[in-house]
Amino acid sequence: MQEQIAKIKENALEEIKNVQDAKSLNEVRVKYLGKKGELTQVLRGMGTLAPEERPIIGSKVNEVRELLENAIKEKEEKFAQEALQRKLESETIDITLPGTKIKRGSKHPVNRVIEEIEDLFVSMGYDVVSGPELETDEFCFERLNLPKGHPARDMQDSFYITNEYLLRTQTSAVQARTMLANTEKTPIRMICAGKTYRREDDATHSHQFGQVEGLVIDKKERNVSLADLKGTLEVFVKKLIGKNCELRFRPSYFPFTEPSYEVDVSCFKCGGKGCNICKQTGWIEILGSGIVHPNVLKMNGYDPEEYGGFAFGTGLERLAMFKYGIPDMRYLYANDIRFLSQFDRKDEEI
Repeated sequence: MQEQIAKIKENALEEIKNVQDAKSLNEVRVKYLGKKGELTQVLRGMGTLAPEERPIIGSKVNEVRELLENAIKEKEEKFAQEALQRKLESETIDITLPGTKIKRGSKHPVNRVIEEIEDLFVSMGYDVVSGPELETDEFCFERLNLPKGHPARDMQDSFYITNEYLLRTQTSAVQARTMLANTEKTPIRMICAGKTYRREDDATHSHQFGQVEGLVIDKKERNVSLADLKGTLEVFVKKLIGKNCELRFRPSYFPFTEPSYEVDVSCFKCGGKGCNICKQTGWIEILGSGIVHPNVLKMNGYDPEEYGGFAFGTGLERLAMFKYGIPDMRYLYANDIRFLSQFDRKDEEI
């Protein structure tokens, strides 16, 4: 039996030496060391040996098994190293080649306008506030001097969720919330930018658009007047759109301000000479403004005999168009990377 073991050892080592791949190596392992392998068969035949021979043969078999396992392990490591080397050679990167340019996004022009507006008004002492887009009828209309039956409350103009809740039609609702929350009735200087919603179904309007609102409330003894409103809006418009633009105030009507004014800016395209954008007038309407109506003050906890102030509001998309010279509002909704990528460098040019 010792001769048989020696023969198995010799044959196995020779086959392990000559094997060329991992699959063949595994077949050699099964042939000699598996459950039905030749070395295992020797162990099973030890029952026919004399008792004094069994320890000798058992020791010899274990010695050969360990030798073969070590030889197989070395061969496996060799195959693994060769496979790794082949993979590294096939995946070699030529670092002298130019890299692939990765397309990157950029801030949307409307977001850029919001950030610039907020930075400007914070520098003027204003607070940036926000409010819910799902608003109540009370804050969206009643506390802004829009009583029941007012045309602006028409179901055709608003997205009502229930009889009480609707998607806010204007960020002015945040003004009412801010006044009511100010229980100590300290001066208010606030700015709010956000989304608003109206049921528009024609080709020139969107059902969702952005607005920015400003509100200043203070005691009348400090004389917050129309002159302050004009000065504030002049700083705002010239800083945002350009120092060479001109402003024009026209009397108008809003339920929450009295007196009320529409503010026009000289056309950014023609400089006031007249073109298709300004409809040959040289002016483009940009925002609404006015002195806060006494009823709004009263309904939100302020005595109109002691307090006064002004408010203003405008559309964010329109400001973005004026600031960046965008001729068509639809570009703002297309999310075309060719359009948006221009604004990575626009602010430096203006």
